[in-house]
Amino acid sequence: MKILRAKFTNFRLLRDVEIDFSTDPAKNLTVIRAENESGKTTILTALQWGLYGDDALPGGASEFRLHPINWQDSNSAASISVEIDIEIVRERKTRQRKSLRQTKVYRVIRTAFETPSGNEWKRDSSSVTLHEQTDAGWEAIRLPERILAEELPPELREVFFTDGDRALSFVEADSRASKRYRVERSIKSLLGLDVINTALGHIKNTSRKFNREAQDAGASEDINKVVSKLESVASEIDRHQGIVAESALSVANIDNQLSEVNKRITEALRKGDRTALEKQLSRVNADWERVRAGIKASSDAHTNLFKSLAFSRDVIGQPLTEALEELDKLRAQKRFPKASIPVLEDVLEAQECVCGASLDPNEGAAHSKREHIQALIEDSRKADELQNALTDLYFTSRALLETLQSGNDSWTNQFNKVAERRDDLEGRLKDLGEETRELEAQIGQLSDADVGELQASQQSLRNMRERKSDERVRSQTELSHLSARSERLSRKRDRLLREETRGARILANLRVAQDVESVLDRAYSRIKQEELVKVSNLMNTYFLEMIGSDPEQSSIIRRAEISEEYDIVVYGGGGRELRPDHDINGASRRALTLAFILSLTKVSEAVAPNIIDTPLGMMSGYVKRSVLETASRESSQLILFLTRSEIAGCEDIIDEKAGKVFTLTNTGHYPRMLQYEPDAEVSQVVRCACDHRSACRICQRRGLDSAAS
Repeated sequence: MKILRAKFTNFRLLRDVEIDFSTDPAKNLTVIRAENESGKTTILTALQWGLYGDDALPGGASEFRLHPINWQDSNSAASISVEIDIEIVRERKTRQRKSLRQTKVYRVIRTAFETPSGNEWKRDSSSVTLHEQTDAGWEAIRLPERILAEELPPELREVFFTDGDRALSFVEADSRASKRYRVERSIKSLLGLDVINTALGHIKNTSRKFNREAQDAGASEDINKVVSKLESVASEIDRHQGIVAESALSVANIDNQLSEVNKRITEALRKGDRTALEKQLSRVNADWERVRAGIKASSDAHTNLFKSLAFSRDVIGQPLTEALEELDKLRAQKRFPKASIPVLEDVLEAQECVCGASLDPNEGAAHSKREHIQALIEDSRKADELQNALTDLYFTSRALLETLQSGNDSWTNQFNKVAERRDDLEGRLKDLGEETRELEAQIGQLSDADVGELQASQQSLRNMRERKSDERVRSQTELSHLSARSERLSRKRDRLLREETRGARILANLRVAQDVESVLDRAYSRIKQEELVKVSNLMNTYFLEMIGSDPEQSSIIRRAEISEEYDIVVYGGGGRELRPDHDINGASRRALTLAFILSLTKVSEAVAPNIIDTPLGMMSGYVKRSVLETASRESSQLILFLTRSEIAGCEDIIDEKAGKVFTLTNTGHYPRMLQYEPDAEVSQVVRCACDHRSACRICQRRGLDSAAS
């Protein structure tokens, strides 16, 4: 299948846009150049809605608005339509075993009506029509949904239509089971394994029919009991298999919804979250109060410095030094201060001088020394008040002078520290004031961004996914027990049937059914193993080519494969397993996803488009060019939505590979991003013929394009 053309009417920003796609085998690439918010993702969504219906809408049909948000006529419904022309090539064998190719062109038209009313809107269910192009014109086809489901299985929607971010769900997701389910579902559907599964289901139903015949044939009571138990076990197996399948699908769908909610939260936070900004403002105000208190404390410390001993010491430092010099002269004259009397009296009482000489009154030599000390005591007692003052001044001032001479914690140093602290705080207070005004301005410009509600929805989805995952694990555990019990009961039933004449025919029928089931099981396993290996090997080849990794060299990434459990695994040096969602960079993860999609399409020999939104994001240099070259070479029809930054450095490849290149522009980007005022009354996406090397008055962007011609 190839997409030839698409026309969008009133689908969000796509009020009236028509695009055509390259179908030239030699130039199979279509490049749609568009910047962010210029309709890339909207077109991807619109194409999926047109082909798959409301189930393809992000977050479910009930929550996704289709009509333009600036729809002006609130009294009339907006008519939304997507019209897609597709080409389907079928091959059939003639009686002479010749291959006959048959090409048919269909037109799919999906429509819906939405009636907006303020912030609310109501939409009727969408409807689809299918027409086939004939020599007589377009003829309506009955049962369009059935034909579309056959040609475009819903399981392959994520293979044909790839969002650059959501495509990573094959290699990164919140749950390993979800990744496995996506990979398994895509491989089974595209390789035709679901057909064998359906056949296996028919055979199992036939076995149950033969099982029930044992009861209808009037078998013994023992056989009836065993058959009844087998029927009960089979019903339980069906129920738990249904739970496993339903929970796996639910987890995958919940992960898709989580991806959408996460993107909406990121977008809301990027634009600004009122609650977060108000909390930030509250923190800034609290900081402002703390800084003001700090300034007051610094001001008080500044004042107290002028009352401090350090201030007095530094101010009188020079006079104090001169005074001490005079006091030293008095001390040199042995004018001991009055404070020495207790010390001298202790010396006499101990009869030993501080120098160790004896002061014993009974010794003749010591007598004169004792008399000298006693004379000193007497002289000290006779000192007048001036001498007392000089004594106090000497010892007190000496301590001050020693501190001054040490240079530690001088008043000047203390003053500088307090002044520096106060200046810093006043500067911080000024910054906080500016931050407060900026936050208040941002809050004033915001509409209510309900991030809290989105985060609550995010947590609710995570809880739902956890419950569904638990359901799946419990049912898988129960299935293992039920399967073992079913085998035991089947053996007992077969033994009892062999003992009865009437049971021989039933037993023979059961064995035929079991043989057919065994053949189908072996065929399923062989196809799965062989085809899975082919997809895995080709994915590895594409992936290593894209990232330029040589497995013979000591590169970080050595190979990639798909395990039997449908895990996409990457290996580094020494066979060490690397987790794609944690251990390899974003560019390599995207390359791995694209390699998986291309290899799956190639091995299945499906002729189908690969429509990819921003595949080269987070890529640069060699990897970007290699991914583009590999994808354009291996895809039967490649449609890429690229920004200018993604195109940069790949212009020559697009020159060679692209059959169609055009540009989409959002008129609402004027004047902030667009150079020239558009000829449009309301914001919408418009198309121009500019390719990846040119710009015109419609699409020229400020700072990105050269002067328009």
